[in-house]
Amino acid sequence: MLTSTYTLVALSVEQARARIEVQALLERWRPCAWWGEPPAMRQYQQACDALRQVCEACHWRKLDKFVLPALRRCGEDAGRLVAELDGLSRQALDARQAAQAAAVDGDPGCLAALERCCQLLLERLEREERELLPMARTMIPGEAWFAIANQMLAHDTHQSESRGETRGADIGAMRAVPPSELSPRQKHALPLVN
Repeated sequence: MLTSTYTLVALSVEQARARIEVQALLERWRPCAWWGEPPAMRQYQQACDALRQVCEACHWRKLDKFVLPALRRCGEDAGRLVAELDGLSRQALDARQAAQAAAVDGDPGCLAALERCCQLLLERLEREERELLPMARTMIPGEAWFAIANQMLAHDTHQSESRGETRGADIGAMRAVPPSELSPRQKHALPLVN
């Protein structure tokens, strides 16, 4: 029970972060936000670059990587909802591609397509929070939650290591370890002490 609660809290934090990113993008590039002159072609490309980053962040969430596969194995009810959410993602991808095509031509329709993509992403996030996470809590068995939590922790560790980050607690722990026992990466992460 604690494992599923921990995992769902971590997923909720990730959901909130994704929602904030999509809403910020939408507010920045909403077509009605531009008064006077329309954006220049360069600005359309900036909008599409920001949209690509937000879409990728939404696509590579832990929910997609770890929870959805577990739900797909749970049966038809979960499969139906997952298929509907996948449909929203496909529509968002189509809108993103339309935005990119319009940006190349300097077409103001770029911002309308961007807005459509953001609205679809927000709809998916809202349905995940309202329908998917409660379904996951009841349908995924306890041992599967334990495996999901382990996968999420391993993923976080891998992400931190690939970015060369070391947490403050790790540095504190490493100070108690003789330098000969540290890996080259850990030695590099230690702060210089005079």
